[in-house]
Amino acid sequence: MANLGKKTRGRKKIEIKVIENEEDKLVTFSKRRSRIYNIISEITTLCGTDVLFICFSPAGKPFSFGHPSVESVANRLFNNNTQPPNENSRLLVEAQQKERINEILENYNEASRQSDAAKEKQNILAQQASGRETNLWWEAPIEELNLQELEELDSRYTKHINELYDTISKKVPATADAN
Repeated sequence: MANLGKKTRGRKKIEIKVIENEEDKLVTFSKRRSRIYNIISEITTLCGTDVLFICFSPAGKPFSFGHPSVESVANRLFNNNTQPPNENSRLLVEAQQKERINEILENYNEASRQSDAAKEKQNILAQQASGRETNLWWEAPIEELNLQELEELDSRYTKHINELYDTISKKVPATADAN
């Protein structure tokens, strides 16, 4: 028959006291701080509240969380202003979003320009190659080749030089025997 007794002690209430070990303090602080941030974020979303949370780690580093921003809630607190945040904080957030969008667009446009330039270079090289009656790899303009193309050209030269030496060495003894 199966044992019907409890296998674990279940959840027990722990005594709340100061943690003595410094390393354990830091670990506990970092884990619980992230959980508190999550709870505060849920409260702001569910209730539509403005929140400012400031705490200091055991190492003395300050941590803060504010919704809609730390500055707007702090200004409201220190100015004893009980009115909800004014239009300025919303405009500030929108301005920051627009700035970030513009930065992303600039990065995209730069990448697009670089891509277009590479395609143009490829088209020019293709036109130059097709303009020749024969597409001779050794006649490629060296100044316009990138590192990989130069290394490939070098390996081709090396291969053909070795083939040339092999052919010459085969023919030299044959001509020496004929004399």
